[in-house]
Amino acid sequence: MHFWYAYVLRSQKDHNFYIGSTNNIKRRLQEHQQGKNISTAKRLPVELIYFEAHLSKEDALRREQYFKTTKGKVTLRQMMRDFLAQDC
Repeated sequence: MHFWYAYVLRSQKDHNFYIGSTNNIKRRLQEHQQGKNISTAKRLPVELIYFEAHLSKEDALRREQYFKTTKGKVTLRQMMRDFLAQDC
């Protein structure tokens, strides 16, 4: 069985989210940490704070796009409210 992932990183520098999708979460996280992604390179270090697995690429991409909307970001913050409150 092959999974696709929608994931959320948080910059430890500015605490902003980066939302993406991949079929290899371990490799993708390493690429982010090594500064190979232009969107996160200047925001390092980043931490993986959420991911979910999907059986199809389309489902993972749909979820990624949802998380990038205002409503999706509100949903993420609500789902992770206890974790995010620890930083206050």
